[in-house]
Formats: sequence, structure tokens, C-alpha cells
Amino acid sequence: MSKIIPFKAVRPVADKVALVTCRNYDDYSPAELAAWLNFNPYSFLHVINPAYIHAQKITLDKRFKGVAHKYQDFKNDGIFITEEKPVFFLYEIQTKSQSFTGIVAGTSIEDYKSNIIKKHEDTLQYRVELFKDYLHQTGFNTEPVLITYPDKSEINNWIAEKKKSQPIYNYSTTNKEKHQLWKIDTDAEINWLQSQFENIPELYIADGHHRSASAELLYDEDKHLGNENLNYFMSFLIAESNVKIYEFNRIIRDLNGYEAADFLEKLSEHFIIKPKEQELWKPQSKFEFGMYLDGNFYALFYKQTNNSVTSSAVEMTILDNLDAQILYDKVLQPLLGIEDLRNDERIEYIPGKQSIATIKELVDEGEFAVGFMLFPSDISEIKALADNNLIMPPKSTYIEPKFRSGLMVYEL
Repeated sequence: MSKIIPFKAVRPVADKVALVTCRNYDDYSPAELAAWLNFNPYSFLHVINPAYIHAQKITLDKRFKGVAHKYQDFKNDGIFITEEKPVFFLYEIQTKSQSFTGIVAGTSIEDYKSNIIKKHEDTLQYRVELFKDYLHQTGFNTEPVLITYPDKSEINNWIAEKKKSQPIYNYSTTNKEKHQLWKIDTDAEINWLQSQFENIPELYIADGHHRSASAELLYDEDKHLGNENLNYFMSFLIAESNVKIYEFNRIIRDLNGYEAADFLEKLSEHFIIKPKEQELWKPQSKFEFGMYLDGNFYALFYKQTNNSVTSSAVEMTILDNLDAQILYDKVLQPLLGIEDLRNDERIEYIPGKQSIATIKELVDEGEFAVGFMLFPSDISEIKALADNNLIMPPKSTYIEPKFRSGLMVYEL
């Protein structure tokens, strides 16, 4: 049984929402960030990066306090308004190629602790503690956890009907996305939605594992204060058929002492190799990998051996049959000597939504020696790993949609 709650959201006034909301802070280059901050006084970037010119010269403690003060300034200036009562929201993002629609709600820390809300990625403790400190000092969060739920025709039909009504926001952004938001504030709709999710036994985190872990840590440390808002964290709940899962491709700086011909020979032990020369080849299914090496593309077909699933080896097989794990087990670790996928400076990651021509350019420029392209995982793999308490290798998935910062604020 999954529990969701409405909450008293803080959000931009309608006439400024397109100016306030922004992409994730890390998506901006330094030059782009400076341009937005200089050009747009309403951008939420001013809140999350106060005194940006001096950001490298101040302590994290002062920076977090600066975020809290700037956020309060935005509220005092009437840029943000607070809902009079707890509500849900329905939020739609339309990109050039796809439309995403989900429900913005509070989800339960207790559900997270009891594994009703399931995870498939590991977290770095220092990042969890850093964001926990951020939440503690700023007193708000504007980055919901992306959570999937099994498709339900009742909810799908309700969403389709709700979208026929007038949204409270309807705006476009400079990256050519259209955003619409509907408020769900009647007792009947709120109770109905809660009852629908009570009949869903499990939810799955798609993106935001560090944010949910930080919310849990903050709850554990501050629950004695009696703040009910700590019992929940803001989530964007979306049907599992409506998420878009991309791969993360890998580029490696060197061949760990191998010559290209020798490296190809070693690869042939586990892969059937087919040269593709200058064809920008991408994997077409599981157990296929693309590679760009020494000016040429290659298709690598994994030689599957003894991959049948037995009852005694279900957990092992789920992880071992994951393409990202195969690449690590057969290539990255034994041949290229990469042990730590998170921290080894010899490896970098390219989201699969970027053209593989990007990988070709980076290798051709000489900074990297080889690039690997993967086939994206699907939701069933993610759920199977989570159901068996298994963890994906780092940077296995890049998942959309991405929520706009500053669109919705959950105050603690």
C-alpha cells in the first residue's frame, strides 16, 4: 500500500513562471550560467546560486544560508506564492519527441524505509550528507524524486480527463519544451487519488536516489522536532510506460597499454566483432555493444554462455545479464583496469540522448582512446533489480522527464 499526500506548495506567480523556472543547475556551462543570471533577475538560478561570482570563495555553510535568504527575498517580492491548503498537481512536459505527464505529491519516508518505495541505484554517503545539510539549512526542496508506478487504466483515464480542463500554468521554455500544470484541490479528487495509490503495493525510484536518501537522513536527525513535513518528500509520480530510459555511453582515455589490434583480439574472447567502418552504428538490442576505436566503428555481439535463469541463481543472473555490468565485467575492469566506475578519472559518461557523433569527435580529438555505446535498459530490468535488492552499476541509465527547478517548492 503506497501513501501519497497533498502539500502546501510554494510556486511562482503565473505571469513569471516561464522566467523563474530553470533546468538543473549542473546542466549549465559557466558561461551560460553567467548569461542567465545577468539577463534574468527572476531566474531561480539566483536562489540556488546566490552571489555566484564569489561562489568559490565562500563556505558551504554561508552558501546554504545565502540560498535560504535569497529564497525568502523571492517570496517577499511576490515572485512566489503559497497554496492556501494542501493540494496535488498534475504536470505535463512536452518535448520535441515525447510527452510526459505525472502527479506531484508528497511520498512517505516510512514507505521508503520499509521498501514500499524501491531503489535500484547506490548512493554516495558524502553526497547524501551534503544534500541533507542543504535541506536542513535552506528549509526547502525544489527537486522532486522521480517515481514510477504500474500503469492503471483508472489513473490514465482520470489524467486524460483532467487535461481537458484549464491549466494554471501553460508556458514554453527556451529549450523548446511546453509545460502545463493543473491544480488538484477538491476533497473528492484528493481522496480518490490517495485511494488509487493505496491499491498500488510498490513504487520504484527512477531518478533521485540521493535526494530520497537525504530526506530519510534529515528525518532521522530532526524527527524529534515534530515537523510533519519531514515525514514526506516531494515526488513526481509517473506511470512506468511514460518514462524514457536512455543509456549512458562510456569513453575511456587510454587502452591500458594495449595496441588497438591486441585490444580487438582480447575482445574477441567474449564478443563477435563486426567492423562497421565509418557507419555511426548503435546497438539494436540487448547484448549488443557499439565501439569506436582508432577511427572505426565496430559492432560487438556478446557471446552468451550459460545465461539461463535458474531458481538458485536468479539474483546473480539479473545483474550479470545487465549490459552495463557485462561491459564492466568483460572489458572495463579486466582489460582496461577500471575498478571504480564513479571515481576513476580515465572514464567519462555521455548520455544516450546525445548523438554518437559526439563520441567520435572526442576520440578523434585524441583526449580519449575508445568509446562504447550501450543499448538502454528497460523498466522491467530496473524493477527486477529493485525487487531483488540489487544495485545497477553507476551511470547505467539517464531517465526523463526532468523536472524544472523552481516550479514547485516543498518547504520543510
